[in-house]
Formats: sequence, C-alpha cells, structure tokens
Amino acid sequence: MAADPRPEELAAWLGTTLGPGPHGLRPASVDASFRRYFRVEHAGRSLVVMDAPPPRESLAPFLKVARLLREAGLRPPAILASDESRGFALLEDLGMAHYLQCLQEGADPDLLYRPAMAALVTMQAGIDGVRAGLPAYSNELLATELGLFEEWFLIRHLGLNPTAGERSLLASTRTLLLEVAAAQRQVFVHRDFHSRNLMPAAGQPAVIDFQDAVVGPQAYDLVSLLKDCYVRWPRERVLGWVDHYLALAGAEGLEPAQGRDAFLRQFDLTGLQRHLKVLGIFARLWHRDAKPGYLQDLPRVLDYAVEAAQAEPALQAFHAFLLGRVVPAFAAAARVAPGASR
Repeated sequence: MAADPRPEELAAWLGTTLGPGPHGLRPASVDASFRRYFRVEHAGRSLVVMDAPPPRESLAPFLKVARLLREAGLRPPAILASDESRGFALLEDLGMAHYLQCLQEGADPDLLYRPAMAALVTMQAGIDGVRAGLPAYSNELLATELGLFEEWFLIRHLGLNPTAGERSLLASTRTLLLEVAAAQRQVFVHRDFHSRNLMPAAGQPAVIDFQDAVVGPQAYDLVSLLKDCYVRWPRERVLGWVDHYLALAGAEGLEPAQGRDAFLRQFDLTGLQRHLKVLGIFARLWHRDAKPGYLQDLPRVLDYAVEAAQAEPALQAFHAFLLGRVVPAFAAAARVAPGASR
C-alpha cells in the first residue's frame, strides 16, 4: 500500500503558513468522513488544522458556511488561514469539551440546550440559504440517504435481503417521509446539529462540522439536537424543549403554519428519516471504512426508529417489519459486531 502523502504535504503547508517547525501535530478528533483534524502548538497557542483531502472532500463548503454563520452572529471557529486547492485550513482551537462530554460530566442540560435552540433559531432566521446558494435537501438527496438504510444496515450489516413485499413497504415509507419533509417550512439546515458538534462558549455555543449545510425542513436540526444519536432524553423533557423552541421560533416569524400538533408529527417523522439514514451510515462506517466506534450507538438509533414508527398510524406495517424482522436480526448481528449490543 502506498504511503499517505498528506502528512508531509500538511507539514510543508504549515511551514509556509506558520514558519519553520517542528509543529508537533497530534490528532484532534475522529470524523465520520475523510476529513482529519490535528492540533498544533504555535507561539504558545493551540490551533486546529483541518485536512480535507481533494477530491474526496471539498474545503469550499466549509469556508462558505463558516462565513454565513459569522455574518448571522453565530460562533463557528475562526479561520486563520486556508488553502482551498490543497484542502488545508488552520482554525482557532475551541477546546476539548463538546456538549456530550459536558453532559457526561454532569452539566445541567437546560443550560446547554436552551442556548443551542436560540442559536438554531438564529441560524434559521438569519441565514437565507437559497440566496446564499446552498443546495436543497431535495427529494433525491433524502431518498438516497434512506437507501443507505437498506443497502448498508439491512443487507450488509444484518444480512437481510428484503422480499418484494418488504421493498414495496420500504418504498411507501420513503414516500411518506419525503412528503413530510416537503410539507415543512424550508430553512437553513446545519444537518448535524447535535451534542458532538456544539461546544460551550460565552452566550451561545460554538458550532462545528457545518460544511454539509443545506436548505431543508424546519424540524431537521431540532430533531438532530433533541433526539441525538449519542444521548437520549425522556419524552416529556423533549416535548418541553420543543415548546421552548417553538416560542423562540414564533418570536422570529418562524412558527409552523399548521400548529404544534402537526409540527410534533413532523418532528418525529423527520427524526425517523434521519435515524434510518444514520443506521445506514454507522453500518457503512464499520463495513466500508473499518470504523467501529459508531456501532455502540446503533441500539439507541434503532430504538428511536421503532418508537417513531409505532406512533404513526400510517406506518404500522413498517413498525411490524422493524419488530418482526429487523430487531431480531440486529440482536443476532450484535453478538458478532464489536461494540454493538442492546
């Protein structure tokens, strides 16, 4: 196997950008994409270097969305230097603690989630994603994401080959979820607005991992936050936070046209779309990319999907499919996959 040329290229770029080294590069975080992050010390200050290797990753969306967030009054990491053609960026270091770590250490969730929802409303009200030229969260993209559930979770991870009837059921479920997404107000969508991508800061959280932003359904980022793939909250608490969000959104003219009950249904079904996609992505990270770290989160994500399907009258057949075929196959697969157990 050929040696990876990127570390040498990155060291040369840092030498030009910061001056002669050594710069003491060390890994900063694990990412679910081909991006890599490193910490580097310079002039007594810790900085973060992003490596987004072309053509697998493009640095342009990150730079663009960071500018949009700053202009809206939000808190992305400051970009100190960048080389778009080579896929390198030098960023301020926002520290080690993200929301998930703070929660694990006993932080008050309300003191984290209320500022996060305020930041979310600021994003939705303050960024015109259409005018900025952000891509739409189109039916094609949403459908492709849902296809990951069948390809990577059902077939590859669980070894389930859906019957013709089950494929028809998956198609009708997909149609319903696409209709729910299209019926919502279309706003700026971070797309991964959750506890690992929010970091505590004065006044409002710092926001990271935003380069995949799109224009899409209003409930998407809220469900990413409140039905987080990495931490779970009781339903009553989630509903209280949803009401808090709705009050903030209403004050900015973003109240859902169809009212609270309709929005809650959209929230839950948008969550189902996201969680089916995530089941596929987490399985792909293991089987294609040899990254087993996300397998431990599969049980939580599958539970979300089962509960959302159970609550929707139009999805009772899909709920029965999940309980009758998927859950037993998942229990069997978990016995042989590292870290994935119920």
